[in-house]
Amino acid sequence: MRIDILTLFPDMFTGVFGNSILKRAVDKQLLELHTHNIRDWTTDKHHKADDYPFGGGAGMVMMIEPIARCIEELQSERTYDAIYLMAPDGTPFNQHKANQMSMLNNIMLLCGHYKGVDERVRELFVTEDISIGDYVLSGGEIAAMAITDALARIIPGVINDGTSALSDSFQDDLLSAPVYTRPADFRGHRVPDVLLSGNDKLIAEWKMEQQLQRTQARRPDLLNK
Repeated sequence: MRIDILTLFPDMFTGVFGNSILKRAVDKQLLELHTHNIRDWTTDKHHKADDYPFGGGAGMVMMIEPIARCIEELQSERTYDAIYLMAPDGTPFNQHKANQMSMLNNIMLLCGHYKGVDERVRELFVTEDISIGDYVLSGGEIAAMAITDALARIIPGVINDGTSALSDSFQDDLLSAPVYTRPADFRGHRVPDVLLSGNDKLIAEWKMEQQLQRTQARRPDLLNK
């Protein structure tokens, strides 16, 4: 899978992409990550990529021209399955959306900033707007990082234990069961005996019961699905 990220602030991604699961995915050549500075496609001598909004109002708007040039140059090199705009008014991103997106080969993530992007970017280039929550960030970079991480961990081969990602919260519309490791007793707080029993059937039943209880208590809306 290849992900191209279009941003005004590519340096924000350096630390995130150079560590943990994302680094492992890249090192295994299971994922290609490329960041592109939108300012490199502006003709302004100061590399300006934003301007005042027509009609007045507060804030600045990202200009269509450098974004269009960047997208079109990348499209001339390969075919993209989708172009996603990081936007607070987009489709809510969830595990099912991550599973769907992870099946694609080449995608672009366009990071909005300031007051947003010129609406014509959406009309001419964007396949779908994506939101990671009902709140506004300073820009789409953090959203793009979150989405990239969510996609990477479910690409086959990225996580050594292939069943780990499949047991994540939300994969089956349930929250995950509690997890424990050594020591079995910490200051009188013991690991549930069933997890130490070695009885796979009882352990599976306990985990399912815990998933249902935790989902009912914390996210009952998921059970309605």
